[in-house]
Amino acid sequence: MATTTIQVPKETRDHLAELAKERGVSIGQMVEALAAEQPTVAQRAARLAADRKVVREVLGVDISDEEFDRAPDVLANIYKLAAEKVRAVGRDAA
Repeated sequence: MATTTIQVPKETRDHLAELAKERGVSIGQMVEALAAEQPTVAQRAARLAADRKVVREVLGVDISDEEFDRAPDVLANIYKLAAEKVRAVGRDAA
């Protein structure tokens, strides 16, 4: 695999070196892992299209992209309900 040099401030290099050391990897491997965690706009769009295709196939309904965009964020609502439940359990335990 070909490699390249990236110029960053010394503080950034030192921070990456410390993170890499803590994880037992090289700085290059650390940067590669960090980059892999951040999909590009095109990658996010492709993932969204693939996810919507699966939903359409599973539901057996031809939902337009516009309908998807107008739909409520179900996952965010689930997270919100779960967080509220955890807080309520915490209050009850106190």
